[in-house]
Order: sequence, then C-alpha cells, then structure tokens
Amino acid sequence: MNGILNVYKEPGFTSFDVVAKLRGICKQKKIGHTGTLDPAASGVLPVCLGNATKLCGFLTEKTKEYRAVMRLGVETDTQDMTGKILLRRPVEAKEDAVRAAVLSFVGEYAQVPPMYSALKVNGKKLCDLARAGREVEREGRPVTIGSIEIGEIALPLVSMTVTCSKGTYIRTLCHDIGQKLGCGGAMESLVRTRSGQFTLQEAHTLAEIEAFAADGRLGELLLPTDSVFSGLPAARVREEARKAAVNGNPLSGEELILTGQAEQLRVYDPDGAFLGIYGWEAEKGRFRPLKMFLGKDG
Repeated sequence: MNGILNVYKEPGFTSFDVVAKLRGICKQKKIGHTGTLDPAASGVLPVCLGNATKLCGFLTEKTKEYRAVMRLGVETDTQDMTGKILLRRPVEAKEDAVRAAVLSFVGEYAQVPPMYSALKVNGKKLCDLARAGREVEREGRPVTIGSIEIGEIALPLVSMTVTCSKGTYIRTLCHDIGQKLGCGGAMESLVRTRSGQFTLQEAHTLAEIEAFAADGRLGELLLPTDSVFSGLPAARVREEARKAAVNGNPLSGEELILTGQAEQLRVYDPDGAFLGIYGWEAEKGRFRPLKMFLGKDG
C-alpha cells in the first residue's frame, strides 16, 4: 500500500510504538512517521506507507499546531510534569504580566533544546546523556512561533494554542516563559491538533485502523500520496512520452497535457498513476523531476 494514514497517537505510546503496531496491522514493512510526539503527548501523527515514505522529510517541515497547558511555579528535568521536580516557586505575576510574557515569544527566537530529547551531540542522544546524569552545552536553534492564542488562565495553569515551525519544543517554550516570569514553568499536557494539512478531527486511533484493516477496508483511511500536493496544477504525460517519464527523464511542455501553468506540477502517467513532482527549468525550456514516487517501493 502507498499513502498516508492520519493517526491519533494516544498518550503512553511513543511514535516508534505507533509505527511498530502499524507494521503489524498493515502487514507492511515500509512505514515511517513524520515528526515525533513525546510519549505523554497525544494528537496528530501522519504515518507514511510504501512510496509515500519519501514524503516523511517533506511533511516534517510543515507547520504544527498544539493545544498545551503550562504550569507555572515549577521546573523539572524534562521540562514537563512527567519529570523530576527540581524546584518550586510562588507565582507572583498577575494575569496581565503572564499574558505579556507568553505573547512575547511570538516570532522567531533561539530555543535551546532540552536534554531529554532525541537530538544528538557528538553522535550521542541528549536523552541518553541525561539519563546517565550528564548535561552538555547546547546551542540555541532558531524556531518560529507563528501565533499563540491564550485560553483559560487559572494560575498556576495557563492554556494556550500554539502554531510553530518544525523543531519547536512546546515544553521548552513553557520552560522559557517560566524563566521570563521568574517563577519557572513546565508543560502540564500537550495535544497536537494539526500537522501541515492533517487535523485532529480527521485522525484515527490505532483501534479504529485495526478494525478497518480486519474488515478489508484499510484503503478507505489511506490518503493518496499526491493529496499532499493538491495545491499544484496537474499534468498528464502523453502516450509517446510514457517511457521517458517512467525512466525519470525531463519532459518538454509538448510531452505533457497541462491543466495550468506553474513552476511546479503534479505529473501523472497516461493511465492516471501519480509519477511525481516536476519543476520548470526556464533556461532549458523543460520540466525536470524534483521528487518521483514510482513503483511499489517508491
């Protein structure tokens, strides 16, 4: 099978657990997820099957949206409430000051990744070093907080919806807000409500996916690979250019049946099977393949 499953990851599962379970449910080895969620977190986890695994890196780059609850007045070693509490402080800031501190993080800022993360330093995962009691210096990485919508404030708890770039740690954002307020902060809970075009409302639990698979209806949940590129104009290869296209060669405009002009196109073979994404090379007057999705293994 080739395509994308919009999975609802339940708390308690790692992203690796989800992929492992889906290998058994789908009876398919070639599966990959598109952005790790912490075990305690829940929400949208797009999972790619077959030739759609070529999309994993592409989808990981997409904007994410999270619904989070922050607890002020506490710091932990993991920056969330699953970790060891390192200190507690009274929350003396008023609601207006809390709002101002939260909203001050909208935009780009250099975020220092947490020790309890899968990032590697000198070939070793930070989380493995942390579990061994070692802390290493980490450089801040640029992340972008697109927006923060503050929900209920019932101090010490603050609810918020955050849109952000790839690589953003929401628990680190909570920690950093707490640092700015001088009382400390940690993430109480987290739900990923959107990853690119995939939303929480349309996500399916592993139990639901397993039930569909048992009924032989798994294909009903599988989103086609080309759906990710639905915003691009489509083009179909003319029969005489079929062999050139299947072999991954560049194509001239005359070899394509175009439905619109653009710098990039979704290209299909004469039978309507999705071949890949092509980009226009103005200097050579042709379209060249940017990403191909041919064959059962991609």
